[in-house]
Amino acid sequence: MNATGYVAPTRALLALSLAALAGLAGAARADETPLDDRQARIEQARPPQLDALDAILAAGVISIAVPSDFPPFGAFGADKKLEGYDVDVANLIAQDLGVKVQLVPVASANRLSALLTKRVDLVVASLGVSPERAKAIAFSSPYAPFYSGVFGAVGVRVRSAADLAGKKVAVTKDTLEDQELSRIAPKGAEILRFEDNDRTIAAFLAGQTELIATGNVVASAIARKDPAKGIESKFVIRQSPASIGVRRGDAELLRWVNTFVYHKKLTGDLDRLSRKWFGEPLPPLPSL
Repeated sequence: MNATGYVAPTRALLALSLAALAGLAGAARADETPLDDRQARIEQARPPQLDALDAILAAGVISIAVPSDFPPFGAFGADKKLEGYDVDVANLIAQDLGVKVQLVPVASANRLSALLTKRVDLVVASLGVSPERAKAIAFSSPYAPFYSGVFGAVGVRVRSAADLAGKKVAVTKDTLEDQELSRIAPKGAEILRFEDNDRTIAAFLAGQTELIATGNVVASAIARKDPAKGIESKFVIRQSPASIGVRRGDAELLRWVNTFVYHKKLTGDLDRLSRKWFGEPLPPLPSL
């Protein structure tokens, strides 16, 4: 500025420019949204994912793992079609859901992996409950009677685990029978493990072992298949009623399955299937 109050044009322009920039910066700061807030808005704008039950209803089909080697729960019949208690239960589930069913045959050792890898929505395959298994999957209330035991011919003198010393026992690998037998068998007992139930049963019937560790209903089926064997129960390993396997986190589907089991007990459908496949009425079953 000179003595007359005149301001040089360059200085005035510079002051105006700085003021404008300051105003723009302030406006930009006022309009900025933190990154977390913007991400939250994006997530809220996305359509919610369907839970497992709604996804099944929307697709119109449910995939269910059933036994392929474990009569009378599930096996291939003379017509090469799956049949058994679990197969009938799986069909009832689809019927009550109002969807088609895709039956996926599995061996005992593959039941959990079929569920965890999402090959199936449910496992209806004589699945016993244990704390170790419950770390990986969820279980429904029991829908079928089952106990594990050691069985053999009448002439084989065994009444407890201690009597297994010097005996050969056939068992299917990675089953609850395998786990329990490994825990209680005394020194000198020889446990022969097989990949699936068909091989376990075949080994026992062929005389490779004197005893077999399996479920009561399986032993009954063996006795009917080969009456001359004279099979009887030697001792009970553990009570292990069967539950339906559900993926952890599928809470709505698990709730529906428990409602299904409760309803089928009341209607007598499970009792009818028990008489059909096991030859005896459905006993009282515990609840989870």
